[in-house]
Amino acid sequence: MNDAQAPTLRQRLQDDLKTAMRGGDQTGRDVIRYVLAAIKNAEIDKGGALAPADELAVLQRQAKQRHEAIEQFRSGGRVDLADRESAQLEILNRYLPAAMSDDELAALAAAVSAEVGATGPKDMARVMPALIARVDGRADGRRVSAAAKQALASRA
Repeated sequence: MNDAQAPTLRQRLQDDLKTAMRGGDQTGRDVIRYVLAAIKNAEIDKGGALAPADELAVLQRQAKQRHEAIEQFRSGGRVDLADRESAQLEILNRYLPAAMSDDELAALAAAVSAEVGATGPKDMARVMPALIARVDGRADGRRVSAAAKQALASRA
């Protein structure tokens, strides 16, 4: 690897783990260790090294788990646990690509719908794979699906 290349996700995580350990950041240390373990488990399941997109997918799953846990803890009245999960999610968000705004997502959904020649909601199966590929992890599946439905409803 030459010095001009940006560090991989794993390299960033390992460097940040060292920094968190030196700085006494327990939350950061624990979250990063958990993510590195999840990446390692995914490699074991795959039987080899992960591509950068696969590493990002592992990170996105971790973030999604935190979102779901926050919702559950808040609905159960456990604000303390929801706050802990929120702090962990904040750390995970440092490694995720910037999220798409609702306007950007709606515009992209409309453009993809037009590109695939969708004429209404029945074309959801044609729009979603192309839209997910173009979103590239910058919005969760629920938001992507909702934007696709809205774009297809306006084409009907």
